[in-house]
Amino acid sequence: MTLTIELRYLAITVVVTALMWVPYILGRMVAHGPMAAAANPDFERRPDPAWARRARAAHANAIENLAVYAPLVLIASLVGISTAGTVLAAKLYLVARIVHYVVYAAGIPGIRTLAFLAGVVATLMVAWPIFSR
Repeated sequence: MTLTIELRYLAITVVVTALMWVPYILGRMVAHGPMAAAANPDFERRPDPAWARRARAAHANAIENLAVYAPLVLIASLVGISTAGTVLAAKLYLVARIVHYVVYAAGIPGIRTLAFLAGVVATLMVAWPIFSR
C-alpha cells in the first residue's frame, strides 16, 4: 500500500486527535495541582475550568468522528481511490477538526457547528467515490 496524501493527512489527524488531551489536563493541573490531576477522578473536587470541560468534550467528539472517517480513508486507499476530491477532503477534515476543537474549547458555538459540518462534508467526500464505483 502506498502512503497517499489522504493517508498522510489521516496520520496527522490521528496524532493531533491523540494529543488533544494535553491542554485540558494542563488546565486541570493548574486548577487543582499536579497530584490531583494525576490521581483518580475525585467527584467531590470542584469541576475543571469551563474551557477545559469543553476541550474534553471536543476531544471526545473528535475521537467519535475519527472512528467514522478513518475507515473510509483506509477503504479508499485499499481500493486505489485517490482523487483531487479525496485529497481536498483529507485536508479539509484535518483543518475542520482543529478548528472545531479550538472554538469548542473557546465556547464559540456558531463556528463550532460550521467546523463540525465541514468535517461531515469531508467524510462524505471520501465516502462518495467508494460507493459510486
